[in-house]
Amino acid sequence: MSTGLSWGALIVAGVLEIAFAIALKSSQGLSRPGWAALSLAALIASVMLLSLALRQLPVGTAYAVWTGIGAAGTAIVGIAVLGDPASLARLACLALILGGVIGLRAVS
Repeated sequence: MSTGLSWGALIVAGVLEIAFAIALKSSQGLSRPGWAALSLAALIASVMLLSLALRQLPVGTAYAVWTGIGAAGTAIVGIAVLGDPASLARLACLALILGGVIGLRAVS
């Protein structure tokens, strides 16, 4: 797999990490089987894509980008869709996470 494809797989893995977290929330403690199954499927697919990306990318960079996309993306979806609080400090922290992800991509 080329480096470009590895970065693509890593980005999709990060998006699936967001889907995992949102589906997990929607499963209401795994009590809703459909959402629980979606959560598990997204988690498995995310980890599989991460493992493919790790064939070419440094583990520290890939893991930081994967968790950064997942954390910031989940927080953004929480704010935009689920009504989570959106204070200025919280948005600034999310910007720092996204800046770090972009920075890691730029220097890799």
